[in-house]
Amino acid sequence: METQFQSKDADGHRELRLTSADGTNRLTLDFVLNLTGRLLALRDDAKPLILTGGEQFFSAGADLSEIQALTASPAFDFARAGQRLMTTIAHFPAPVYAAIRGYCMGGGLDLALACHQRIAAPNAVFGHRGAALGLVTGWGGTQRLPRLVGKSTALAIFAAAEKIDAEQALRIGLIDGVAEDPVTEAARRIQLASAHYV
Repeated sequence: METQFQSKDADGHRELRLTSADGTNRLTLDFVLNLTGRLLALRDDAKPLILTGGEQFFSAGADLSEIQALTASPAFDFARAGQRLMTTIAHFPAPVYAAIRGYCMGGGLDLALACHQRIAAPNAVFGHRGAALGLVTGWGGTQRLPRLVGKSTALAIFAAAEKIDAEQALRIGLIDGVAEDPVTEAARRIQLASAHYV
């Protein structure tokens, strides 16, 4: 089942929630293109955005069965589509917050890294297993992660395919906060930031 998203307008911000039938919120090509289109459509009326997932998965990353079926040219197109999504998030004209529960892996971590801030629940787990599978992310994570946590720590996450819990992620600077309800905390930060401009 394709991963999709639910959109909800709230007071002063919008929420986009990743959803899939199996709950893993894998980033298929269809999802990547749809989310990019949605974000581009929102740019003219840009409100701060909270991007979140389910209780057990923010996103398990790209669909490996889809990737394994790609030949060279479609694989390049998929990488470019993912890069365009991450760039669209990074350059969105309003702040984008990732509110993360559960697993945030592979392309899901790339998605979170493209956001301007990351708030995680205590059960959040971060990692990039690409190296263990003979894959290297083409969605910008190899550039964004070292900027946040430093080259040596980023290399350990990528090359050793290490998993990191929320406490460690906060300590190394991968995330900006830990909260039992990361969506509520992201909304609080949005309201606090907007109050400074009133």
